[in-house]
Amino acid sequence: MPGHRLRFASGLASGSAKGLATGLLTLTLLLALFAAPRAQAGMFDDDEARRQIKDLSIKTNERLDTLSKAQFELVNQIQALREENAKLRGQVETLSYELESAKKRQQDFYIDLDGRLRKLEPQSASAAESRPGDEAKPAAVPGKKAASDPAVEAREYEAALNLFKANKIKEAAGAFEAFVKEHPDSTLTPNAQYWLGNAYYSLRDCKKSIDAHKAVVSKWPQHPKAPDAMINMATCQQELGDAKGAKITLESVLVKYPDSPAAATAKQRLKK
Repeated sequence: MPGHRLRFASGLASGSAKGLATGLLTLTLLLALFAAPRAQAGMFDDDEARRQIKDLSIKTNERLDTLSKAQFELVNQIQALREENAKLRGQVETLSYELESAKKRQQDFYIDLDGRLRKLEPQSASAAESRPGDEAKPAAVPGKKAASDPAVEAREYEAALNLFKANKIKEAAGAFEAFVKEHPDSTLTPNAQYWLGNAYYSLRDCKKSIDAHKAVVSKWPQHPKAPDAMINMATCQQELGDAKGAKITLESVLVKYPDSPAAATAKQRLKK
């Protein structure tokens, strides 16, 4: 009886050990089965993340390339604009210089023409003084203004003209104005009045310039400078915004002085 119990306990212990081993193996297999999908899922998640990172990197590089190209084009455009601006600035400076040179040449031309015309003008006063028998003539009647010295007049006129030529316009205007007042009957007075109008124009005083040139036309309508005085009046009227007045003045040049060089200038301006 005791031996039987011993064999039964031994068998029971052996069966329990086998059952335990079997249970552990079963648990291990179950754990392996549950862990396998998770590991596989984790592996798939890493691949997807890497793929997305790669796609994002490609898109970012493409955007950077696009921005780099746009920036490069912008730099080229800025450089082109700078070069164009420098070119235009150079053209403006060249045109300004040419304009100033043209004005200077025109001024010198008129001064030279003025000298040539004065040589052709009759010097009645000088001729009268050089006639024989002048000593026998009675003295000037008291109360009348003594005749001016043509040599003095010429020096004063040349001095004013030289001021204008030296671009001392304000001083020249004062000198011409003084000459007109002091020598109203001189043969040089129409010239002085004309240059007075030009001096006022150079000083950007178109109203005074128009008045001065009007005096040339009204007092000495047959003088060679009268047509040019009217052209200068039209120029001032145009700059003052009086287009209608300028047109009337130019048309008057064609009527009063049809054969003068000023008439050709008036025709060209009327066509514009």
